[in-house]
Amino acid sequence: MNDILEQLAEVLAQRRHADPATSYVASLHHKGLNKILEKVGEEATETILAAKDAADDVEGQRQAVVAETADLWFHSLVMLSHLGIDQRDVLDELARRFGVSGLDEKAARPSDQ
Repeated sequence: MNDILEQLAEVLAQRRHADPATSYVASLHHKGLNKILEKVGEEATETILAAKDAADDVEGQRQAVVAETADLWFHSLVMLSHLGIDQRDVLDELARRFGVSGLDEKAARPSDQ
């Protein structure tokens, strides 16, 4: 799985400064952080709606959840790229949390998170 994330990170880095007329990623960066965050929010909402339909056994919605989650992850990676945050930092944070009780991890966070 890390291979596809690494490949995607490379493509996102290459396309960040490409021509916005020919690259969707470049067009998002060109429009700025607010547009990228709007897309993250839109994809999060679509993921939630697809999951709700899947939970209600609406035909074909399991694949929609996968597709919408892929869109959400993609736009989240664009956001990280725009902010200069390496996606490996997120993977490292997940690895740090692995094997730690979610309740214990949350309790150990500073109160502002």
